[in-house]
Amino acid sequence: MFCPECGNSNSDMIEGLCKECFLKQFSLLKVPENIELTVCAHCNSRFEEGKWKESNISDEEIIYRALERAIEIDSLVEKEEIELEILQFRGTIAECHIKAVAIVLGEKIHQSFEVEVRIKRTVCPDCSKMNSGYYEAVIQFRADKRELLMNEVSRADEIIKKSLNSQFKRNKLAYLAEKTNMKEGVDYYIGSYKAAKKVSNNLKNKFGGVIKESPRLVGQNKSTGKGIYRIWISVRLSEFKKRDIISYLGKIGQITSIDGNKIIVTDLNSYDNFSIFWKEYDSINIIKTAKDVVACNIISKSPSKIQILDPDNYEVVDIATGKLFEEYKIGDEVNLVKIDDNFYIIP
Repeated sequence: MFCPECGNSNSDMIEGLCKECFLKQFSLLKVPENIELTVCAHCNSRFEEGKWKESNISDEEIIYRALERAIEIDSLVEKEEIELEILQFRGTIAECHIKAVAIVLGEKIHQSFEVEVRIKRTVCPDCSKMNSGYYEAVIQFRADKRELLMNEVSRADEIIKKSLNSQFKRNKLAYLAEKTNMKEGVDYYIGSYKAAKKVSNNLKNKFGGVIKESPRLVGQNKSTGKGIYRIWISVRLSEFKKRDIISYLGKIGQITSIDGNKIIVTDLNSYDNFSIFWKEYDSINIIKTAKDVVACNIISKSPSKIQILDPDNYEVVDIATGKLFEEYKIGDEVNLVKIDDNFYIIP
C-alpha cells in the first residue's frame, strides 16, 4: 500500500497517508478564525451560554479566557504547550496569535494560528436596573419615640456602605439606589432584597432594636400575571440607650450594654445582672435617662445605710447599701437616681 500524496510505500499508513504527509496536514488545534463576545459596557460581565457571568475583569482577561474556551486540542496531541498573545486592538476587534508546540506520533510539531476576537458592547440586565434606579427593598431606619441621633445615622451610613461593598462581587444588585432623609428617620433604597436583608441584620447587630418586614404590591408582571412586590424593612432602634433606667416585669434596672441579641441590665435592688431579649422589647418601659442620675455626697454612714441630702428638698434620706457599697466613706460622692421618692445607687 502506498501514500497517495508522495507515493511512499515503506511507511505505515495513518488515515490513508504516510506519517510524513499526515503530519504535514495535521493541525494540533481547532481554532475558529473569528470569535464574537458580548460584554457589558459598564461592568465587563460576559454573556455566555445564555447567562451573564463574572464582572470587573479587564478586556484582555476576557479575550484570553475566550481563546482558551475556543481551542480544541486533537486527541493525538501530547505534551502540548500553548501561548496566547494579543497583537493589537482595532477599536472593538482584537487581533490574536496562538503558538502551539506538541508531540504527535513521537514527532515535535510547531504551529501557529491567527484569530480575531470581536467585542460587542451592550448593557447587562443588572447594570440596566442600577442605572434606572431600580430597587427591591427599602430599609426604614428609625428610633422608637425619639429622633435618631446624628452619630446613629452616620454609623448606619458606614455600615450600609461596607455591607453593600462586601456583597457586590456576588450580587450586582447590592447597591444603594437612593437615600432619603425624613423627619422620622432615614429611608435607604436597596437594589436587592437579599442584600437589604443582610444590611438590616448588620444594623441590628450594631444597634440592637427590632426588625419587621412589610411587603407591598407595586404592580403586576404582564407576562406572568403575578404581582410585583417590594419589601419595606423597618429597623427600629430602642427608645432607651445605654445607662438609661428601665422597668421590666416589676424590676428596676440600669442598662449596661445593648447588642443585636439582647439588653443587659443591672438590677438596682439586688445589683445582679439580667438579660432581656429583643422579642420582649414591648415589655420594657424607660423611666429615667442617664441625665437624671445625680451626684450626692454622703453625710453619714452606718454598716447598712448611708445618708444623703435629697437634692430636691434637702431633706436627709437613708439609703440601704449592703456589702456592695460597704467601702464608701463619709464625704464620698455617689451617683443616685430618684424614682417615686425612692433613691437607688448607680454602681
